[in-house]
Amino acid sequence: MNVLLVSNYDLKGGAARATYRLHKGLQSIGVDSEILAGYKFSDDETVRLMPTRLGEKFKSLRGKLNRLPLKVYPKLGQVIFSPQWVPDSLASEVAKINPDAINLHWVCEGYMQIETLAKFNKPVVWTLHDMWAFTGGCHYSENCDRYLDACGACPQLHSTKDADISRWIWQRKAEAWQNLNLTLVTPSHWLAECAKSSSLLKNYRVKVIANGLDAELYKPLNRPQVRDSLNLPQDKQLVLFGAMQGTGDRWKGFPLLVPALQSLSQSGWQDKIELLVFGCSEPESPIDVGFKTHYLGRLDDTTLSQVYAAADVMVVPSRYEAFGQTASEAMACGTPVVAFDVTGLKDIVDRQYNGYLAQPYDTEDLARGIAWVLEDGERHQKLCRLAREKVEAKFTLEVQAREYQNLYQEVCQAPK
Repeated sequence: MNVLLVSNYDLKGGAARATYRLHKGLQSIGVDSEILAGYKFSDDETVRLMPTRLGEKFKSLRGKLNRLPLKVYPKLGQVIFSPQWVPDSLASEVAKINPDAINLHWVCEGYMQIETLAKFNKPVVWTLHDMWAFTGGCHYSENCDRYLDACGACPQLHSTKDADISRWIWQRKAEAWQNLNLTLVTPSHWLAECAKSSSLLKNYRVKVIANGLDAELYKPLNRPQVRDSLNLPQDKQLVLFGAMQGTGDRWKGFPLLVPALQSLSQSGWQDKIELLVFGCSEPESPIDVGFKTHYLGRLDDTTLSQVYAAADVMVVPSRYEAFGQTASEAMACGTPVVAFDVTGLKDIVDRQYNGYLAQPYDTEDLARGIAWVLEDGERHQKLCRLAREKVEAKFTLEVQAREYQNLYQEVCQAPK
């Protein structure tokens, strides 16, 4: 069985990293898989670069063309919003490859036109990495539930008209996505419930398969030795925060972490904690969080696994997570996680068992969670052990790949 994974990127961004990991996991259990990527950052020969008839310059132009209709909504700012109206040659390229099954992943930023989904003459598994597939263009609906009906009057567009671009995008999806040979996969139960309740995808099967990781790379290490190699202090308890775009990511919650840390610094922890931040360099005007902060920049997987192992606790204060890869990676390295009790993180962290889930967006409870993890050495050791055990049982690449393999076989054998 040959499976083609389709993704705009092969390595850039969290969704792309998750896709590439699945690809390697499938290969490790003998599944013949390839990736068809719009942009290729690896030297992996099993990643095909989507050809462009008009050259590389047009490829970058596609993203700009995709956002062109959004010019009439200047208040949108830099929020990612995907009309997906630019025509593509994806269906014809997939037909040349002729896989047994297609596994779509993150296909936005102009990579796949909405109408292309109906042109694939193969069983399609679509792995959702955010909410875009069932909204009128946004990637996380935040507090809006209009995707349950037909979108329109979109708050992210600052629109008050029902007949806005979000309604146009929703209508295009509704017209094009009928009676498809389509199975949906979500990495979390939260995202699955959102998809099942949506007006666009409620009639399609949704299966939950958690994202996997390399548990031989992400594993516990000798904490003092790792800290020594990274030039980190031995006499402090290290709190870790990180995201692909560091402190600037809209949904990753750094502004919620700041008051929690400031509260801790004023309640007896000021000389005990230091903060580690990965994903960005130190800003010109860093925020005073009440503790010394080490900005580690962007890290490769090996160094990142060492940083996780060096930390005492990982804080993932995200507002929205389709899954929460930094949480599972930290736990794989034996580092307990503190997060809010929301979205995909609820599948990863078990409150006061292998970490702490705070009341949604309550920064004081987030501070209590950090203190609870750190204040008792014996309990901390137990949390570290249980965090690793959860990953070994639920989130390894092999566990993920086997579930996908079974699903691919099922959809290929199903009557058309």
